[in-house]
Amino acid sequence: MPRPPRSQQDPAVGTAPSRERPAPPAAELPSEVPDRLYFRIGEVSDITGVPPYVLRYWESEFPALQPRKSGGGQRLYRKRDVAMILEIKKLLYQERYTVAGARRRLTEREERARRLEARATLQRLRAGLEGILKQLS
Repeated sequence: MPRPPRSQQDPAVGTAPSRERPAPPAAELPSEVPDRLYFRIGEVSDITGVPPYVLRYWESEFPALQPRKSGGGQRLYRKRDVAMILEIKKLLYQERYTVAGARRRLTEREERARRLEARATLQRLRAGLEGILKQLS
């Protein structure tokens, strides 16, 4: 049986599958991370919807994402690591950042948080010193 011309063929038949994975809808994922000390890589994968091999790759690309290792060599993610993975996933899949752009964005956010924390510490210190000065005068 002869094949029909390409113009008449179904475009979905015979095409290679797309290599890009769409992000799962937000409704499928839990809105918050369970309250536990540590999570294994499979549990983090289930919570975030990101395959374990992608999580391992992100560890090499994002310096702030460094899970601890158990005595047996298993990765143990903390709650803040899982929150960071969700943030990375949002930047990459929803906001369409590149890995380098997401890394830069996370670094800027961390620096901004550090500056705000330092400013708050200095304000508390200044208020304490002013209180001591009032007591001395």
